[in-house]
Amino acid sequence: MSADTALDQTSVSAPTWQQLADQALTGQPISREDALRVLAADESDVLAILDAAYRVRQQHFGKSVQLYYLKNAKSGLCPEDCGYCSQAKDSDAEIDKYAMLDKDKLMQGAKNAFDSNARTYCIVASGRGPSNREVDHVADVVKDIKKEYGLHICCCLGLLEPEQAKTLKDAGVDRVNHNLNTSERFHDEIVSTHTFKDRLDTLNVCSDVGLELCAGMIVGMGETNEDVVDVALKLAELKVESIPINFLIPIEGARLGRPVTLDPRFCLKVLAMFRLTNPTTELRIAGGREVNLRSMQSMGLYAANSMFVSDYLTTPGQRAEDDFQMVKDLGFEITAGDYESEQLMKKFAERASSTSISCGTSDESCGSSC
Repeated sequence: MSADTALDQTSVSAPTWQQLADQALTGQPISREDALRVLAADESDVLAILDAAYRVRQQHFGKSVQLYYLKNAKSGLCPEDCGYCSQAKDSDAEIDKYAMLDKDKLMQGAKNAFDSNARTYCIVASGRGPSNREVDHVADVVKDIKKEYGLHICCCLGLLEPEQAKTLKDAGVDRVNHNLNTSERFHDEIVSTHTFKDRLDTLNVCSDVGLELCAGMIVGMGETNEDVVDVALKLAELKVESIPINFLIPIEGARLGRPVTLDPRFCLKVLAMFRLTNPTTELRIAGGREVNLRSMQSMGLYAANSMFVSDYLTTPGQRAEDDFQMVKDLGFEITAGDYESEQLMKKFAERASSTSISCGTSDESCGSSC
């Protein structure tokens, strides 16, 4: 039986969008069929679906928006062939390439984070997975960071072995980011140098040693609605603490660099579906929101409660000032997750406080600081 047929047969007794919110709020998982219904819903239902998702978001996260800024501790030099990635071995994209930053630079980043009262410090590195030497290097740095600054530490280092995960945990790492990126069914269409099981194994070994999990996906690589739902339900099963949702940015030189058209209303339904299937999990709008949500970016925050600010690993994002204004216009409250986002917020606040009258125009030639 096709998914469409199954949806048609269940539509008569299917719960309303608000009933799905009720289920999520009482801790009752919504079904795979209902998650698919969200993605397949008519455009006229988008606002109603977002309203249902916002009820869940508001219950667990209020009006807060957690901001994060991506930093690359090691760029390029990757032996993997992930089709979406500018850092892949078969990518011709023009990007910076450098090895793991030394201890002094990583410690300086931690000091900056501490001085700005940031909550989290992230160490991100490209590659299939770290060598034991790189893990020991990161662990050594993290021990000193914990001793001097006591920051929440998140690492994104690729595939990890059990002993490597334990080394990181013992050193004081709190969370590991490792995205599923897509479903098990579609995985081999995107990458051939590692398996979906490899990714699950890394998440499981990290969970086994007590590390928090951050894992999400990339939407727009040619997957079906069923694939998107399968990822959402797998992440709910894994009980991850944070879910970043990326919308594919076609990067010239990468294998999936071809133009991609994602309807912004579909992107909103994706975010709402992830909120309903993972009601208590931090949900982050990550790469590609500017390209794919476009003028509807702000509406995504009625489902998500977190976003990256400014640029991504190898691609530019929206101006930080526009991000802050967007959140402010929603009436939401901004909190910063790391040093860079904290500093950008301070600059925005300083400019806003120095302007007593708003001219109401976005024309940069007007000479106003507003």
